[in-house]
Amino acid sequence: MRDVPRVTSVLAVIARPGQESADLGALLYAFRRSGARLAVLSLTRGEASPLNSTIERLETRRPWELQVAVGLLGVTALAVADYPDGGLARRPAQELTELVGREIRRHGADLVIILDPVTVDSDDAVVAGAARAAAGQAGVPTVVRMMLGTGSGRVVTLGPEATVARAVQRSAAAAHSSQAEALPEVERRLNLLGDREMLRWLAPAA
Repeated sequence: MRDVPRVTSVLAVIARPGQESADLGALLYAFRRSGARLAVLSLTRGEASPLNSTIERLETRRPWELQVAVGLLGVTALAVADYPDGGLARRPAQELTELVGREIRRHGADLVIILDPVTVDSDDAVVAGAARAAAGQAGVPTVVRMMLGTGSGRVVTLGPEATVARAVQRSAAAAHSSQAEALPEVERRLNLLGDREMLRWLAPAA
């Protein structure tokens, strides 16, 4: 197993708030500890979630929770688009690709990270397609965060600060208090992962 690759600037592209923490949190923390600048782009406000442990409207609450979470992870730049949660497949693919491309150029990203488009919902598949296309146009490698055991990928370790990375990830996930009902399942998955993550390159690493 290897540690996460060393890069200068990472752009994480997600479909909705919460994924940056529950799915990518430890990886983002590890990239930051290795010296990378972090940016996150969420294409929706996450309003379609069936969960809401608050009395607020999700389209208002979830972007605020996202701001808190990325602060805990050490993300220095956050953008939240206003596309409909659950409706990304109805948007022009080129429009989404151009949006991701602008964020790549804005942050000088030399790595784009996304969730596995094979094992996630249709919005995430659309996000993955747009991110991969934009990264390809920019000549930037894309890496997919996969669930262990779901396919071919490279297992990496979070390094000597793995315990801290997972603790930070848990805190960031808990910042999404409107989604509190999902936290036990997040905890279960993180306990199984330990200090490991699986990555798959969609383009050659620089």
